[in-house]
Amino acid sequence: MRHLLLALPLALLSPILTAQEHEHASLRTHEHGVGTLNLALDGQILELNLESPAMNLIGFEHAPHSEEERARVAALRAQLEQPLELVALPAAAGCTLAAQELDGRLFAEHEHEHEHEHDHGHSDIRASYRLTCAHPERLEALDLAAFFARFPATHRLAAQLIGPAGQRGAELTPDNPRLLF
Repeated sequence: MRHLLLALPLALLSPILTAQEHEHASLRTHEHGVGTLNLALDGQILELNLESPAMNLIGFEHAPHSEEERARVAALRAQLEQPLELVALPAAAGCTLAAQELDGRLFAEHEHEHEHEHDHGHSDIRASYRLTCAHPERLEALDLAAFFARFPATHRLAAQLIGPAGQRGAELTPDNPRLLF
């Protein structure tokens, strides 16, 4: 399934070659206010992959310099570790979180501040989730209203979906936060 999710952007967008092992690799252009959400439903497994500039989620992209900034990074991590509070799925689908992975240099546990004193580059946050859905046929839509409310600097998510009905894309916004399966 992970391969299906990783292939999603390539299947839906023109191929873009990047060095995935490079810390700042991205399959899209870094644009503040905009993120991507890739979804793949295969049987009972729903994979979600969110990528966003850190600015959209936390208000800065540099390594945290103060206790207040470190607390904001910790709070962001805690929020992203609760995806079902940010993404609403129909209760009848019976989806539960099976696995998750958060990535981004702001989350690097052993990173030293002095290594980034002169670093003014962009920083992205990537969150990958695997959900197991007891009744995937009842997945009619997902709603990101809570996500947009929690992260108001995110103005748009470019969504890509591979599901039983085929492939489709959508632009999700605070005024249009629902993606139909």
